[in-house]
Parts: sequence; structure tokens; C-alpha cells
Amino acid sequence: MNQKGGVILRIAQINMFPYGSTGKIMLQIAQTARNTGHDVRTFSPVVFSRFPQEKVPTPDGHMEFGNYWENGVHYYCGSLLGMDGCFSQIGTRKLIKALEQFQPDIIHLHNVHGYRMNLPMLFAYIKKHNVRVVWTLHDCWTFTGHCPYFVLAKCDKWKTGCHHCPQPRVYPKMYFDASKTMYEMKRKWFCGISDMTIVTPSQWLADLAQQSFLQGYPVKVINNGIDLSIFRPTPSDFRERYGIGQDEYILLSVAFDWGMRKGVDIFPELAKRLNNRYRIVLVGTDERIDKMLPKNVISIHRTQNQQELAQIYTAADLFVNPTREENYPTVNMEAIACGTPVLTFRTGGSPEILDETCGSVVDCDDMDALTREIQRICIERPYSEAACLKRAEAFDKKMKFEEYVALYEKA
Repeated sequence: MNQKGGVILRIAQINMFPYGSTGKIMLQIAQTARNTGHDVRTFSPVVFSRFPQEKVPTPDGHMEFGNYWENGVHYYCGSLLGMDGCFSQIGTRKLIKALEQFQPDIIHLHNVHGYRMNLPMLFAYIKKHNVRVVWTLHDCWTFTGHCPYFVLAKCDKWKTGCHHCPQPRVYPKMYFDASKTMYEMKRKWFCGISDMTIVTPSQWLADLAQQSFLQGYPVKVINNGIDLSIFRPTPSDFRERYGIGQDEYILLSVAFDWGMRKGVDIFPELAKRLNNRYRIVLVGTDERIDKMLPKNVISIHRTQNQQELAQIYTAADLFVNPTREENYPTVNMEAIACGTPVLTFRTGGSPEILDETCGSVVDCDDMDALTREIQRICIERPYSEAACLKRAEAFDKKMKFEEYVALYEKA
């Protein structure tokens, strides 16, 4: 019996990484469920990290499967042919063998794209053994023939059947357009599961899933959460270190894959429109992004840790997130939890994080409205730190992870 007097469940969680945002979510949900008394094991393919220092020490109960050689073959063949999820049989066989030994009551899937797992093998096992599935969608890849997002491409082929993909080089990139074939294969793989619940972090993504070939499954929204013991008002000497006066306004934005999706091109335009009293700070940049920015934009490539990031959030007067494609951006929550209001485009699930007490929303790419709102918020101060912190109480990751445990136990 678990702590609530219920049945102890055997839960297997699978994600492409044991680190990064989705990997951390998987491990933290697993630990929350273990604390309740359930038996949880986590699985991910072996993979090199671009940022080895970000790897989370994996606890007992985590298994890596596959090997670098096989996954390398999968990457090159999969990207060349546009067939993500069709190779890596040896590693996936090892995963299935471990699942057969564990005999999970529930398999909780996260991201399964990325050329490291054989999806027809995994879903054949799920259907053969009638395993209950919880699948958290972190993007739209599951119900498209290729793309994780399609807003910028203005494409809605995913509703009826993908073909002639308008963005084949978007991750997971493909050189041969197999979007039509992949769409049909995904529909075959992912449909027909006897008991599956789709979970999305945003209502926006839930609405899309319910228009896709996944519409036959129940969809539940469980927002992502953050660690409020780290992301909270954290004073620092940030202004002094960067020579920013107390009478100047700091406009902050944070991303770790800057590009058109994240709106990097918005900031050079803002720098032209705003006077010298506004100082733009971008975090998560690199030398390539630096070349796109005017000299008066402060570019910070990486922070040393999350505490330093909290200091920067706290120092800012306004967090500006001009993302054009987004599910449920963690950076919005982190800024609000540090007492800083947010201004974002009306795209994806980004506006869902805000309410009338902690930020504002403008139409995507409306530079006039964006500029006016920046000036209004900085000068009039309509969103107090106290109101932001009150809103941030809803972002507590512990509360969000407990929603997953409740979902596990529901049946």
C-alpha cells in the first residue's frame, strides 16, 4: 500500500534525455511518485549532451539503453530519409526487455523524437500488453508528419494529412521529405492504444491535440512548474556590474535557442525605437547572435547557475518575451516568481501564464503595440512585485508534479 492506502503502482517513464527541461520534469515527477510510495523507473537513450555540465545526476531507478554507434546511424539515416523513430532496434529491444521484467502498470512518455528509439517496436509492446499510457506532449511533433511547431510556417496540413513539408530543415531535420509517410505511420503507431491519457502543459496545445488524429483520447492540462525556492526576489549588484543607472529601465529576455522562433530579430528594432533610458539584456546568446545585435544591447551567453539567473530576473523592470512559437515558456514563470512582470506576444501557451495582475499581451509582431506597452509598464508600474509573487504561487512545481501522481492513481 502507498502512503494514501492505495495500491502501489509500477510506473515507467521514458524521455529522450535524463537532463534538460523535459528530463528534469521526468526525474522530478518520478521522485514525487516515489515519495508517495510508488515504484518508479526512468529510461532514456544514451546521448551526448551539448552542455555536459547541465547533466542531472541520475538517481537509482534510471536506465540508459542503446549505444552511440547505433544512435549515430539512426541520426544519419533518419535525417537523410526523414524517418525519425524508425531505427535503433537493438537499443529499443533492450528497453523492451527491461519493461517486460519490470511489468509496469503505467508507461509515462515524454519526448520520444530525436533519432534514438524505434517507435513501432515500443508501441507494439504497449498494445500487445495493454499497458496504460500517460503521454506528456512538450510540443506538436506527435501529431504532425515532421514539425514540432507549424505556426511560423502557417501550415495546417497536420489536421488532415501532412505532405510537402514547408520546413524540412527544422528539428528533427530531414533531407528527403517523408512527412506524408511519417504522418500515416504515426497515426498507425499512436492510435489504437486501449488506455491512454494525453497531458499538455498548455490549453493551447490541448486544443490542437483535440483537432488531430489523437482526438479520440482524453486530454488533460497540467501546467509545468518551477522551483520557487530558487526563483524568488534575489537582490544583486547586476546594475552596478553592467553600468546601468537606477533611473534606467532594464528590459530582459532569456532563451537558450535564440532564433526567429524566439523573436531575436525584435530586439534590434526595439533598440532603435526606444531611447537611451531603456537597456536591453539578452541571456542565452552566443557569438552568432552577438553579430545580429546592436552594441547597446547587453548580451550574456550563459549564467553560472539558476541563482544567478534569478538575480538577473530580479534586477529587470520588465521581462519581454516576443516568442512566435511556444508551448508554455518556463522563462515567463521564472520572471514573475522573481517579482518581474512579463510582456509577451499572443502566441501558443505564453499568454496563459499571465493574468491581469502580472503582465500584458500584444499581437504577434505588432511592434507599435509592443513599444507602447513597454513604455506604459515601465513608466506607470501597473504590476507590483507583490502581485507577481501572488501569481507565482500557482507555479509551484511540487503541486504540479502531485497532479501527475493523482492522475496515475485515478484508475
